Amino acid sequence: MNAIVIAALALLVALGGWQAIRRLKKGGGCCGEHEAAPKKTGPADRNRAHYPYEARLDIGGMTCDNCARRVENALNGLDGVWATVRIDTRQVVVRCKRPPEEAALRAAVSGAGYVVNGIAVK
Repeated sequence: MNAIVIAALALLVALGGWQAIRRLKKGGGCCGEHEAAPKKTGPADRNRAHYPYEARLDIGGMTCDNCARRVENALNGLDGVWATVRIDTRQVVVRCKRPPEEAALRAAVSGAGYVVNGIAVK
């Protein structure tokens, strides 16, 4: 009976060690912090005069620079949007060529794996 308990415990310890090593090799933080960071993308048009509208988004779940880059890239992928993330405040300043569509902004952030906690349109 004792041998079975000892074997079961040894198996659990081995499995836990294997999982820990796998996480260290492949990443496993909030968003793959041990993986290569995604390449930062921006809008093709960088003339601020072309972006008369602005919105500020409060983002939930953004904890590191990789998170910030994912959110920024998702928003910059929208047509007529130029997003800049402030990781220290967990906010995104979104400049738009047209009045911002809250549903589209929320969908882009959600698609990147994060949550919009609030939107303030200026």
